[in-house]
Amino acid sequence: MIRTIFTSSSKSSLTTYFLPQPLQIGGLSGLMLLLLGVSMPMEIFAKPTENQTMPSPIAQDPSSTNSEQKQNNSIPPKPKVDDTSEEEITVAGKILNRPVTSTQRRDATLQDGTRPAYTINRQEIEQQGARTAKEALKFLPSILGGGTVGTEFNALSGQFIRGSNTNQVLILLDGRPINNVGSGGFDLSTIPSSLIERIEVIPGGGSTLYGSDAIGGIINIITTRPTERFAANAKVEIGSYGLNEQSLQLSQKVGEFSYVVGFSRTQAQNNYPFTIPEAGFSGVRTNNDGISNTSNIKLEYQPSDRTKLSLTGFYVAQNYGVPGGVPIPSPLFGQGYFNSLTDNNRKYTDQVFVDLGLEQKLGEGNDSLLSVRVYSDRLNTRFDNRTAFANTLVGSPPVLTNTPQTQQRFETRQNSLGFQIQHNWKFASTQNITYGLDYRSTNAINETTNLTTNLLSAGYNASISQGALFAQYSNDLTDRLNITAGLRQEFSSLVNGSVTTPALGIKYALTDSTTVRANYIRNFRTPTITNLFNPSPSNIGNPNLLPETGDSYDIGIDQKLGEIGLFRLTAFSNNISNLIAFQSISPPANGISGTYQNLGQVVTTGIEAALNIRVAPNVFLFANYTANDPRILSSVNAGENGKELRFAGGDKLSLGLSYEDAQGWYAGLLMSSLGGFPTNNTNTEFLSGQTTFDLRLRGPITKQITLTVGIENIFDQRFQLFAGFPDGGRTIRSSLSFQF
Repeated sequence: MIRTIFTSSSKSSLTTYFLPQPLQIGGLSGLMLLLLGVSMPMEIFAKPTENQTMPSPIAQDPSSTNSEQKQNNSIPPKPKVDDTSEEEITVAGKILNRPVTSTQRRDATLQDGTRPAYTINRQEIEQQGARTAKEALKFLPSILGGGTVGTEFNALSGQFIRGSNTNQVLILLDGRPINNVGSGGFDLSTIPSSLIERIEVIPGGGSTLYGSDAIGGIINIITTRPTERFAANAKVEIGSYGLNEQSLQLSQKVGEFSYVVGFSRTQAQNNYPFTIPEAGFSGVRTNNDGISNTSNIKLEYQPSDRTKLSLTGFYVAQNYGVPGGVPIPSPLFGQGYFNSLTDNNRKYTDQVFVDLGLEQKLGEGNDSLLSVRVYSDRLNTRFDNRTAFANTLVGSPPVLTNTPQTQQRFETRQNSLGFQIQHNWKFASTQNITYGLDYRSTNAINETTNLTTNLLSAGYNASISQGALFAQYSNDLTDRLNITAGLRQEFSSLVNGSVTTPALGIKYALTDSTTVRANYIRNFRTPTITNLFNPSPSNIGNPNLLPETGDSYDIGIDQKLGEIGLFRLTAFSNNISNLIAFQSISPPANGISGTYQNLGQVVTTGIEAALNIRVAPNVFLFANYTANDPRILSSVNAGENGKELRFAGGDKLSLGLSYEDAQGWYAGLLMSSLGGFPTNNTNTEFLSGQTTFDLRLRGPITKQITLTVGIENIFDQRFQLFAGFPDGGRTIRSSLSFQF
């Protein structure tokens, strides 16, 4: 694999063939010099016409600008139908004008901040056929967003950004945290795409503005807003292996009131054939079905153009089979050795998110906005392990043996209550400050029940309260130079929980086409309740744990390619200290065989590159490349120093070529390639890389009805996302969308 200092021989070599030489790491310096001198004759390209459509995911079209965003339809508009056969769409500038709130915690665009950011909007999500927030991240740079246990819509998601794991990536819902404080992380497969207006990915952390868990980056899911006029959007989809999906969204504004209300349902059997060559296994995936039901409501009351009240609620109920994995005999006690296939294990999820918000413009102008939000979450997860017998590996040499299983239930209940108060104030024409107060209190309860004896064993029952004062100041020192500085002081109910996190960013426009930027951010992650208070002697909690801390640096360039494209390149380094990891105790001490410790340090270096270009009238190309090299600098576990951190080092290449016009026709060919990576920290076991191609076709049948057909994994490449856990292979889907 091509790297700067990346040395793992296990990586996929596919990027050697798909990545042009200037984008390969050896040619990086030449590329930078080339881009600084780019000058393209624009007269050879036709100017955009008046009736432009939004560009495709290939063109990376922004949503409307901030003032228009407040009235932007949360339900996609009907495609324009006219006599124009081809439409020109300007690519450069539209990407930089995308609305992005996460980088500054206020209404802004991508070009307003110093931080690199990547977004996908509702139209692009529909064009790519993403069913969940997890699937919507598939082609974006910086994030390795695939599921760790499968490619189905109900597969558990994993988010890896700049060497961080899922627990070190902060998930926001409309700008407020929803990470699981009990066990860490958040499963993005639980959020259906029907709720999403856009998703913002901010690599490099964000603890200065948002607090704990943002060591690797931020994923902010922005939900749909009410429309000005009555709008109804219904969708029916069917696909391979029993997939069926229905959704309905209604929206309208009536006087001072407006609303969005909807429901979506997704169900599939996911009973595909598969093989695991390492185990000599062939069969059909069973106990892999899933059903997800989601209800949403958003009410807004705006008595004047200076005051707005809002109430938002989501309810998600899911019932998934947990099929397990195929046991792999070699290596002995390896990553897949303890797998077993299950026939009756289930996962039940019950989640409620509620927000109450107020926006009040202060003074007489539009330069001062006070925002207040109170929110409450309930996240309940239950695993029922009801499989009575399963084939497991026993003995040495290992023999596949049908062994009895302990039938038990694991249940976790988390309740959170929090508020955010902030003031955005543009107190001078070139200066802006955002400051405020955050608070979140979370209680988590974990219990285990033996389903044979009905004996209940209490796990943890603990609470963590976190509060913070924060501020971020931005100053356009000149029309070309911007500097942004921030500071956060975190307060916690934990003895070691208080942290101070500064941030500094600078952006300078060398020319009208070339901008350079650099950032430093201090990030942290508070230990989870499991890390701190778990009573189990096999992995007992450690209340003396320190927060993980991270120092993130990046430097980059945004280069406009005339009016037809944009190239963004970022080099980064992310240093994580006080890394929390499990440490075994052998022989056991006082019956305790394992606990959690601040064990080590990991440094990740790499690059993120994103190219968007119009290659011909109505034809767009994107190419996104991410290279990661996460190295363990220190660890108390033998043999890990200097090794690559498991799961986090896969290099990623995404390519897409699409056609779309003003009549609503769309055709896209998309490629996703992930390099190989180690599955243990001693780097003795690896998963090979994989490359898949998707085809998406979309066209209007009438003014109100649109047909979409998609083929995922066209060439049916089979691979594993974790040892013994297969992908779903080639699938076909077709949908009808109705818009009124």
